[in-house]
Amino acid sequence: MLGATGTIGRATARALVEAGAEVVCPVRPRPDRETVAAAVDHEGALGGAKVRFASVTDRNSLVRDGLCGERFDAVVSCLASRSGAPKDAWAVDHRANLNALEAAREAGAGTFVLLSAICVQRPLLAFQQAKRTFEAELMASGLAYSIVRPTAFFKSLSGQIERVRQGKPFLVFGDGELTACKPISDEDLGRYIAACVFDESRHNQVLPIGGPGPAITPKDQGEALFRLLGRSPRFKHVPVALLDAIVGGLALLGRISPRLAEKAELARIGRYYATQSMLLLDPATGKYDAEATPSTGSDTLFAYYERVLNGEATVERGAHSVF
Repeated sequence: MLGATGTIGRATARALVEAGAEVVCPVRPRPDRETVAAAVDHEGALGGAKVRFASVTDRNSLVRDGLCGERFDAVVSCLASRSGAPKDAWAVDHRANLNALEAAREAGAGTFVLLSAICVQRPLLAFQQAKRTFEAELMASGLAYSIVRPTAFFKSLSGQIERVRQGKPFLVFGDGELTACKPISDEDLGRYIAACVFDESRHNQVLPIGGPGPAITPKDQGEALFRLLGRSPRFKHVPVALLDAIVGGLALLGRISPRLAEKAELARIGRYYATQSMLLLDPATGKYDAEATPSTGSDTLFAYYERVLNGEATVERGAHSVF
């Protein structure tokens, strides 16, 4: 199991253990902690999965320190680049997964379950292209595969909770209804990914998946937060043209500065999420289809918002969080 230190990876590892699997998780060493103490911390969070310290971006380390010459039945990868910047994306979303695929084949694994993303349906960004390239290599590998493409994560849609709590307006692009998604919780997604290992009906499939209930727009998200706080909705509308200007300016400057070129890519990522729905894309019409987007689980985004506001849950935001 790769990518076990992320929130989705942790949930998936726990689900695999609960399903009766013997789970080994190669994770990056923590230089600030003794190895034994760090392993105990990780294993507690992973429901008892075994932790080994290895670098997934170094094939030799993965084979030597992660697999340790043992045989494995399946590999589950929840790896994802932290920033989505091109260098990071190709190193992790592509190369590290390819390392794992090659090592898995040598270790006798017959199944590979990959956490991808629904946004790769329109691969306009470096991290999406890296993911799509590996997806194709996995499909051609000869291993049974399941490629899971979730819609949006709760943590990615929770960046404005604190600003709204502080009395500030909720930020939306355009009218707040340009995009929609069917958010899925870490726990529901983790259980879905884990089940792909054992359910042969999900093998050799690309599996788009969202959470329960109807699709939700950014406007819906803001209205829910204000309702939970007992306040009247207040929105600040940001024109998409502003994002276009930022992307264009950084792209020009990026021709002379690698640092600004990376910032331009991050701006493109922001614009992508501001204008593209995280739903199943109908290739015939070029439109997103909420009704055709499969759902699973029982956790809802607005119930999660309520838990966060009540102090019963915390938001672990990552590099891809919106706002």
